[in-house]
Amino acid sequence: MPVKTQDITRPDKKLVAGLAEVGSATASGDLSKLGIRDAHLRGLKTWKPGKAIAGPAITLQFMPKREDQYRQDEYSDPEEQLHRHALYHTQEGDIVVVDARGHMGSGVFGDMMLTYFTGKGGAGIVVDGCIRDWPKTQKLDIGFWLKGTTPNFHTQTDIFPYAVNVPIACCDTLVMPGDIIIADDDGVVVVPISLAEQLLERGSQHAEWEEFSRARLLDGGDLRKYYPLSEAARAEYEEWKK
Repeated sequence: MPVKTQDITRPDKKLVAGLAEVGSATASGDLSKLGIRDAHLRGLKTWKPGKAIAGPAITLQFMPKREDQYRQDEYSDPEEQLHRHALYHTQEGDIVVVDARGHMGSGVFGDMMLTYFTGKGGAGIVVDGCIRDWPKTQKLDIGFWLKGTTPNFHTQTDIFPYAVNVPIACCDTLVMPGDIIIADDDGVVVVPISLAEQLLERGSQHAEWEEFSRARLLDGGDLRKYYPLSEAARAEYEEWKK
């Protein structure tokens, strides 16, 4: 039978807000310098361009159907459906991350479930697979990073929700419950909670000197001097910071 698990541990909100400002591209590059070679959840695209969020991951794992583990008539009892239980954990700013096995025929969540998630303060969903009811769900003020949409409900074909808040392989990348997700138009990056503070420090410094360098390059400055920031530009940068 499906596995029900406990809630996640959530990081400090200031830490999360800072990482949202860092963005996925800087986070991915700086994580590689901290020893995480590839934190990118590949194959997903944003379905709400311009949306940029960060938040702790509530994880949901789907598995292939097997008759002794899942019976179609179990839908007569909605509480047997584990996708609901993932959403029950939602607190403000949370992101639900779903290992749906890259399946393109099952809509993990639909309009009503995602309306509930939005009302609870959820920030966005990340699905290695599909959702349904896009004409309605696209009106919700949350972020969507998906592989696609489908008219099918979540167990209509051959996968079913199996566990909540367990380690998952989303897009073949490990996501632990409570990891921080950074998602924007560049993509989705998973930040191990143990590295989050180091990443924020690195990423904030990176973003600051890039802002300076971008201004100088726009004015016709020398790429060799300003990107990456060279020692020759350091004094100028420090003066600019003041």
